[in-house]
Amino acid sequence: MTNDVPTYDAPRFDAPALAEHVATTWEQSILPTLVEYIRIPNVSEAYDADWAEAGHMDRAIELARAWCAARRIAGMTLSVETLPGRTPVLVCDIPAFGGADPDGRTVLLYGHLDKQPPMHGWRDGLGPWEPVVEDGRLYGRGGADDGYATFASLTAIEAIQAAGGRHARCVVLAECSEESGSPDLPAHLEALGDRIGRPSLVVCLDSGCATYDRLWVTTSLRGNLIADLRVDVLTEGVHSGDAGGVVPSSFRVLRRLLDRVEDPDTGRILLPEMQAAVPAEREAALAATADELGTELTAFPWAGTTHSPWDGPAADYLARTWQASLALTGMDGIPPGSQAGNVLRPFTTATMSFRLPPGVDPDAASAALTEALQTDPPQDAQVTLTVHSAEAGWDAPPTAPWLATALDAASEAAFGRASSTMGEGGTIPFMAMLGHQFPDAQFLITGVLGPGTNAHGPNEYLHLETAQRVTVAVAHVVASHAAS
Repeated sequence: MTNDVPTYDAPRFDAPALAEHVATTWEQSILPTLVEYIRIPNVSEAYDADWAEAGHMDRAIELARAWCAARRIAGMTLSVETLPGRTPVLVCDIPAFGGADPDGRTVLLYGHLDKQPPMHGWRDGLGPWEPVVEDGRLYGRGGADDGYATFASLTAIEAIQAAGGRHARCVVLAECSEESGSPDLPAHLEALGDRIGRPSLVVCLDSGCATYDRLWVTTSLRGNLIADLRVDVLTEGVHSGDAGGVVPSSFRVLRRLLDRVEDPDTGRILLPEMQAAVPAEREAALAATADELGTELTAFPWAGTTHSPWDGPAADYLARTWQASLALTGMDGIPPGSQAGNVLRPFTTATMSFRLPPGVDPDAASAALTEALQTDPPQDAQVTLTVHSAEAGWDAPPTAPWLATALDAASEAAFGRASSTMGEGGTIPFMAMLGHQFPDAQFLITGVLGPGTNAHGPNEYLHLETAQRVTVAVAHVVASHAAS
């Protein structure tokens, strides 16, 4: 007779003591440290070419290192790893505790310390580098995405030890280039060699949650292709009365080129190389989630009566997780209206961010995009496409029975109800790297980026109660891993 009951003993520790340790650490130690972290304008390297000279990244990683060094975790060693010309990496290595893991298994816990740019539009009283605690939320850039992760990961491990539990060897890795597509991480992983080992469980706290009432486990992530499309029609600006009607508008040419890759009515991406089949189990799961949550899945700050081009929550959810999409995230060559002379501009550049479904080859997508945009441009305009990064998406492997049971138990302990799964539209480059390198690993990808948190945008906030509960849940899962 077979069943789904896991073949391991439930982890043994003082659960109330674990939860109390987490709560105390968040209130007395993590929150004050995150307040200081938010004040550091350590934007990711793609947005600050002078990041090394500015020193903000060094300040951020030293803040995290000093906090980690003060934790009461048996046997922990930690180091800040540096490579010439690359952002640093913080590595915390914690040996197995409580007699766990005679087979030498490793849990890898991941987070990042770099931030998105400040952006405009913060409401009065808030700002990217000025932390504000209001109604249980910590406002400011980088607290939720993803500065809290390193502190939460270490606290989960510390809480297991304090509550008399067991855990396998744990490695906490915090990088500083994730918001730029993790360009520095592969070099660090190569330099680290065997120090990480072969993780049997990967924990990442850089994802989202559809609601704040349970543990949401991410089952898929989209990839990301970032490129600049530049159209030149003149060597300098000229009087629009003289040239208008003869010299093509660089914006019009750019617009026509974009129509080659994106349906202008729906935003659907037209390139087959950017499409992938949706696995049946993922489609069924997202339909069930959409049926439960409805429009909560698209609770964005819509302007007026703006709405999705798709028909209903299930179609919306599919579009934001398993379909390609394009966002124009920046424009160059266009002056603000208050400074716009009556001039036909010489060029327009658009920064494009394509989200790629899991299973799409980012190199093939880049090649297809280059061919579509640079072949036979309108009126022989000068067209230049510069691909800055192309990252693959990720689809979770089948969940082991022990982990499925542990996730529900952890969510019940932390939130009072079972866990749920969801696909995410964002990108965590490290997950695709790890999935390729360690195909037998199990994954807990979760996070605190829920409704209203507005990561990457103005008014970003960390939902403090959820962050604390997620920390408790992670501790339960790591302890369950030692018992599996």
